[in-house]
Amino acid sequence: MSTQAPIRRITAPQITARKGGEPIVSLTSYHAHTAAIVDRYADFILVGDSLGMVMHGMESTVPVPLDLMIMHGRAVVRGTKQALIVVDMPFGTYEESPRIAFRNAARIMKETNCGAVKLEGGARMAETIHFLVERGIPVMGHIGLTPQSTNTLGGFKTQGRDEDTWPIHQADAKAVAEAGAFSIVLEGMVEPLAAQISEEIGIGASAECDGQILVLEDMLGLNPNPPKFVKQYGNLLQGIEDAVEGYAKDVKSRAFPTKDQTYHIKNRNFGRPLQLVWGNLHVRDVNGFRQK
Repeated sequence: MSTQAPIRRITAPQITARKGGEPIVSLTSYHAHTAAIVDRYADFILVGDSLGMVMHGMESTVPVPLDLMIMHGRAVVRGTKQALIVVDMPFGTYEESPRIAFRNAARIMKETNCGAVKLEGGARMAETIHFLVERGIPVMGHIGLTPQSTNTLGGFKTQGRDEDTWPIHQADAKAVAEAGAFSIVLEGMVEPLAAQISEEIGIGASAECDGQILVLEDMLGLNPNPPKFVKQYGNLLQGIEDAVEGYAKDVKSRAFPTKDQTYHIKNRNFGRPLQLVWGNLHVRDVNGFRQK
């Protein structure tokens, strides 16, 4: 009897080895059912702290707590089989010191079973990245537009429009790479600058990057005001609204549920079938007598 070989997850070193090869495909995902779909096509899935804004209605990523990242990270890992799962370290969990960063990163790795963590910051975070990597935690860097720093950046602003700032971004990329990051996200960066920085996964940066990553809900058309760098591959926002509107109309007109959506059993006392409808507040028999 033949046995099927188990599917092995992609690892951080395998992502690094793709440098200069076939472009790397990545998307965010925050829950098991969408992660299972993305898993069939993506090389790595990012459980980004953007989930605070996308899933929980927060105004920025700053308020996102560590426990929330772990909860969503677990769901994504459970829903996938092959993609590398990378979990964002939220604001306030790694900046204070390398030791605190390690403690929180180790907790993320242990409690989610993910394959890597991501943290924001350039040269100032190099020591922390090195500390984590030396202790067995793969780290993805993130420079350019760093959403956790929007309060100091003055908002979600494109980086590198002023060529005088290019050396700062290039130094950040070099420091993060030399510290041991297996890849670097370049977010919201002008294309010529991004093209000059060689150790990256790009988000809204350049087609010259080694791969691309988008927020899943943005590319599916669920965000009515997507960033400039997003190409929408679906229009789920309108589709969902149409479906909910249709459901509401059917409920109000009693067109739903029909016999196809109901279950029938025998009433032991009267021999009449009872109509059981999932989601109803009561059960009633076919003659209209309510049963509590």
